[in-house]
Amino acid sequence: MSDTDFLAECFEAHRPRLRAVAYRMLGSLAEAEDAVQEAWFRLSRSDVRDIGNLGGWLTTVVGRVCLDMLRSRTSRREQPLESDRQPPPVAGPEQDALLADSVGVALLVVLRTLTPAERLAFVLHDLFGVPFEEIAVIVDRTPAAARQLASRARRRVRGAEAPDADPERQREVVDAFLAAARDGDFDGLLKVLDPDVVARAAGGVSTGAQAVARGAASFAHLARIAERALVGGTPGVVVLGPTGRPERALAFTVVRDRIAVIDVVTDPERLAALDIVLTP
Repeated sequence: MSDTDFLAECFEAHRPRLRAVAYRMLGSLAEAEDAVQEAWFRLSRSDVRDIGNLGGWLTTVVGRVCLDMLRSRTSRREQPLESDRQPPPVAGPEQDALLADSVGVALLVVLRTLTPAERLAFVLHDLFGVPFEEIAVIVDRTPAAARQLASRARRRVRGAEAPDADPERQREVVDAFLAAARDGDFDGLLKVLDPDVVARAAGGVSTGAQAVARGAASFAHLARIAERALVGGTPGVVVLGPTGRPERALAFTVVRDRIAVIDVVTDPERLAALDIVLTP
């Protein structure tokens, strides 16, 4: 085995963790993959003899790359609800590594309101156990200042509200979404969507009721044949194909009687792995 092959093998062993760090930082699986690939490029151009802890070094590099990407955003781009890329799973063994369900909607909605430095400090320390001494180097601050960044982010995350648990109310919200989507009723969609709604699809994340409502209204033809369902135990809708197999699934997270998060899944393998139960 060549040195390059050995280095690539070592990198692949760290890829799942690096992708999880980048995904939670960026909110887009596609951008997360770009950040991880950039880490590989930097590793391949470095003298590995100077790297004592490869995992820590790679995490630091990915953190810096993500921080630069976040800082370069003047505003979050509106992205379509559909793409040919593979989406993050709504449920399954990879969920804990990629998604933020352990803290509910907070990590999906609240993190995007934090400064890039606050977001990095919280994600790296609270979710992945990176010491503040290492975080301080990335954000060019003292360890005490890095600790304060994470503390501010933590308070906001903990203050986020949990998803509604009333099945009947969830059903009413889903029905209202379907009715508005079927009619292409933009105002009706705005009423049922949280102002800071997050729609996650294969190509990334759309945020804000205006952007998500426009996307949903454009799929009125699909909404007319969609059926209410539990998608991985989460209230949502599913579109069945001619053979009766799901061709599209949307899972909703409802907070304060509004939809706060929408997960869109179209990849056949992901759909086949989902537990989808129609709810008449």
